[in-house]
Amino acid sequence: MSDRIFDPTAPEEEEKEEKSLRPETLSQVIGRGREKKSLKVMIEAAKARGEALDHVLFHGPPGLGKTTLAWVLAKEMGVPIYITSGPAIERQGDLASILTNIEQNGILFIDEIHRLNPTVEEILYPAMEDRAIDIIIGKGPSARTMRLDLSAFTVVAATTKISKLSAPLRDRFGVDFRLDYYEDDEMIEIVKQKAELMGTRIENDAAREIALRARMTPRIALRLVKRVRDFADINNDGVISLSEVEACLKLLNIDELGLDYLDRKILDAIILKFNGGPVGLSTLAASVSEEVETLEEVYEPYLLQQGFLQRTPRGRVATKKAFDHLNIPYKLV
Repeated sequence: MSDRIFDPTAPEEEEKEEKSLRPETLSQVIGRGREKKSLKVMIEAAKARGEALDHVLFHGPPGLGKTTLAWVLAKEMGVPIYITSGPAIERQGDLASILTNIEQNGILFIDEIHRLNPTVEEILYPAMEDRAIDIIIGKGPSARTMRLDLSAFTVVAATTKISKLSAPLRDRFGVDFRLDYYEDDEMIEIVKQKAELMGTRIENDAAREIALRARMTPRIALRLVKRVRDFADINNDGVISLSEVEACLKLLNIDELGLDYLDRKILDAIILKFNGGPVGLSTLAASVSEEVETLEEVYEPYLLQQGFLQRTPRGRVATKKAFDHLNIPYKLV
């Protein structure tokens, strides 16, 4: 797993560290107004009926709070949450073991559900639809099927690649939410919230500067707050000021638009090595000594959204904004 600040995926140890900094109620969740309204109605209705929530699917780019919302749902419902991921469930028996141990109305959170083994997925269909699983006992002609009834439960799933989710599985979710990137004012509030939860004082202009360089992603904002806090603890009695933020982010090689060294290296390669493009993604990855998946999933989305790159049928093309940002005279591609 990458240890870069701007890799929005999180290693297991970082996920554990983030738990204490997560909101516990919908009211503590910043932004997500549409999602919160819908989820609040679902929670209140389910609690009034004494039933489990309907199955929920969250999808969108990594680092935007899908796991956090799953934890909030469990807290709001007052039920236990069981956490796993698609790659971790290797056999049908693994999933059967998890499902048979879920308490009444509990929540099963499956991260990266698009990576679920197809044979395991078949067990999940009847579990989600009928609250039951079919287990085959024995082998050959003497084999027989036994149906096990399950407690009422909710599957809350997260995926960054909903296109890779099979239609039968996707159709079994009662509701799905597409989580988009955060607005600047929401990111500022998130930075302040995380700093407060860490017991760190942060000035308003410092919070704004971190928010504007966090690529509209809370997980990245949290990492930046932690790094700046380290810097402030040594140089400014633990108070995060604007000067501390600027000094720390300069040390991390993160510029005023949130681009880091590899972002600029990608743009520089397209402009100087390939005359501004178009260039294929695999060729571009080789030219900057990175994996194709890293460029496509971690770096390219932000560069596209900020208008530094364009996708064309022939490959990636640098825009005038990219030329200007690198102070290179623009040439029409």
